[in-house]
Amino acid sequence: MPESFVSGLDQQTQSQMIDLLNARLADSTSLTLAVKQAHWNLRGRGYIGVHELLDEVADRLREHSDLMAERVAIMGGHAKGTVEVAAGATTLEAYPVELTDLQSHVQELVKRFKDHGAKVREGIEAADEAGDPDVEDLLTEVSREVDKDAWFIGANLAND
Repeated sequence: MPESFVSGLDQQTQSQMIDLLNARLADSTSLTLAVKQAHWNLRGRGYIGVHELLDEVADRLREHSDLMAERVAIMGGHAKGTVEVAAGATTLEAYPVELTDLQSHVQELVKRFKDHGAKVREGIEAADEAGDPDVEDLLTEVSREVDKDAWFIGANLAND
């Protein structure tokens, strides 16, 4: 295992945080690709606004992935962020690839954002229990943005 650059945390805690971050990295990678799937294929009223929003959301998800992956590397672990690893490790439901209806995409994305957000919050609790305030803080930042993006995307649901 590469050298850790973290002081004040024992190896067992660092290993636990590496596993936790890699799990959330897999979900973040999966969710990023789901967002792009929707971005490429959605059709309907409000298309351009949602299409552009999803590019911004995908960028934020990639930033989250980068934060988590870099923290893994700082702790001496290996960030596992390939699509092949993510496909096997994600805990998110597979995204339907045949959708085109904008409202259906919005519903499917919000469902996955809520699931991802809940798992990130579980990670916050695990980091707190393990005594790693840095991972706790990193995941808190991710959590706030995931919730905000769920809201941004969900605000496009029709109120019929």
